[in-house]
Amino acid sequence: MCGIVGTVGPGQVEEAEVTRMCDAIRHRGPDDWGTFVEGGTALGMRRLSIIDLEGGHQPIANEDGSVVVVYNGEIYNHESLRRELQSRGHQFRTRTDTEILVHLYEDEGERMLARLRGMFALAIWDRTRRRLLLARDHFGQKPLFYTERDGRLTFASEIKALLARDPSLAVLSPTALDQYLTLRFVQPPDTFFERIRALPPAHFMVWQAGEPTRIERYWDLSYGPKWTFSEAETLERIDGLLAESVALHLTSDVPVGAFLSGGLDSTLIAAYASRVLGPELRTFSMGIPYRDLNELPAAAAVARKYGTRHFAEEVTPSVGDDLPRLISALDEPADPLSICLLHLARMTAREVKVVLGGDGGDELFGGYDRYAAGRWLDAYRAVPEVVRNLVASQVLQRLPDQFTFKSLTHKLRWVDLMARKTGGERYAESMQYFWFNEARRAELYTPEFRARLAGRRPETCLLELYSAGNADEPMDRMMYVDVMSRLPGQSLMILDRATMAYSLESRSPFLDPRFAEFMARVPVTLKVRKGQLRYMERRLGERYLPREVLERKKQGFASPLMYIMDQEVRTLAPALLLQSELVRDGYLDGAAVRRMVDEHLARRRDHGNRIWLLLSAEVWYRRYIGGRSTADLEAELDESRAGAPPLARTAG
Repeated sequence: MCGIVGTVGPGQVEEAEVTRMCDAIRHRGPDDWGTFVEGGTALGMRRLSIIDLEGGHQPIANEDGSVVVVYNGEIYNHESLRRELQSRGHQFRTRTDTEILVHLYEDEGERMLARLRGMFALAIWDRTRRRLLLARDHFGQKPLFYTERDGRLTFASEIKALLARDPSLAVLSPTALDQYLTLRFVQPPDTFFERIRALPPAHFMVWQAGEPTRIERYWDLSYGPKWTFSEAETLERIDGLLAESVALHLTSDVPVGAFLSGGLDSTLIAAYASRVLGPELRTFSMGIPYRDLNELPAAAAVARKYGTRHFAEEVTPSVGDDLPRLISALDEPADPLSICLLHLARMTAREVKVVLGGDGGDELFGGYDRYAAGRWLDAYRAVPEVVRNLVASQVLQRLPDQFTFKSLTHKLRWVDLMARKTGGERYAESMQYFWFNEARRAELYTPEFRARLAGRRPETCLLELYSAGNADEPMDRMMYVDVMSRLPGQSLMILDRATMAYSLESRSPFLDPRFAEFMARVPVTLKVRKGQLRYMERRLGERYLPREVLERKKQGFASPLMYIMDQEVRTLAPALLLQSELVRDGYLDGAAVRRMVDEHLARRRDHGNRIWLLLSAEVWYRRYIGGRSTADLEAELDESRAGAPPLARTAG
């Protein structure tokens, strides 16, 4: 619902400092703003008004003004918490969910976080104790970044607000670049900026003068013990919990819409929402012109079934037109998925301020191919190694790349490599295979860059989560890693920044903690059965969705983008990457980059996904480290697409 900023430490803070930070994230809350400044402490916010439009101005204090809060998000169980707090004698001045936070903190301190069902990043200043509490929601739906120096802590919803206060923070983190090129995301607390940290999901931080800053986890997801309900009873419980979660997520004083992709996750959410809102529900779909992957027909079928007010557009994404704007919105290198989300958010924001989506469905119901691949990989692994080596050298390496989405060549090579590994190492390799795995990084990185990495493995975060003990079965372990790494670091990060760039609040009912806790304990045989992914979700879909949706294969619109934008990439790759500033500054080996670009352009090897990562990282580096503005980058890419030499380096 907004963006928050603040700083606390020795000395005095001027209101102009916190105002400048707020201005940097005005897009997160164009409706209202407010500040609290007292000595060395300052809090600020930009508000997107969703609940209690007139009375929800922030910062908000308790009855005697001793506790002050700014917060970004929605607390979906705020009405029941309000009734409880009122029964204890607390007085409320507004109807907003924000006000429950100060009163709950008065009674329970940081233990309050276990009571919240919602998405949030919050900052509570305890004036009596001179104590700041920062916290982030269970799954990391809402961002919170911070930096500490000389006893002063400064925080913000987006990195651009921290840079507005201290431009010297614009320094690349080598470990983040390494992790991004390997996994497509950066695991908190790391960020792309060496001195800026991200508070991890489900964690809180306590700052108090004269004491070490304390960071602790307040919640985790456990995959056992497994439920022993029958399949029918399990389905009934899932149905009831999801209906409750969607109803809570519809809480709003402004119209609410729903993304409608044509896949199971978003269409289920839209179906439940339509049962509450009826024809008042507005649904939004984005199509891309690639083979049979256009999801508009299936989405339209759902809209017809439920009589929603449906809005749909077909978009042909563009690297040159979209990438500079994406980088500036995300403050990070972008995934191809973010291009379509940015277009979809812009269309949706014309009609509503709040939209529901299906994020988290794959991770909770079992929707990724790797969840079902284990038994096939183990069967292939049982083939004598000498035979597998012969197949790999004489067949797989000679197969020509097909330069198409999910090509047979890609799949066969993936199976061969995955079968050579087990457990967490197999999972980690599966996450980096189509990007830069260990062998490709060895070619790409300069000796100087490798030395700066000091032997650290970018996939360590995955291996640690895989062996954390929250799950026993391999499939559950993979789901836990996904929920705690790729989901917040990639999917939810992109969702938040792409929607908030257009002042649109996105909500994810699958990520209600109660629903997720139940789903984690559902046996894996009810998630993937005989190779069929998301078995229980399909059973649920049979109750509510048209046949067009149930019979479609899982699509998603991220990976095909590289093939849609192929011609543009073939123009931009040599123009940007053969004059790479990451090469110039000693991170990447110029010969390796040239070899990769040449192989791709000559159609000898499909490096499309890897080239996207390099293009995105290059544009990010020029934007934040090179000091270009978004307009500068747009001009450079326009020049590159026209075939002219790139513009000279400019500041601004």
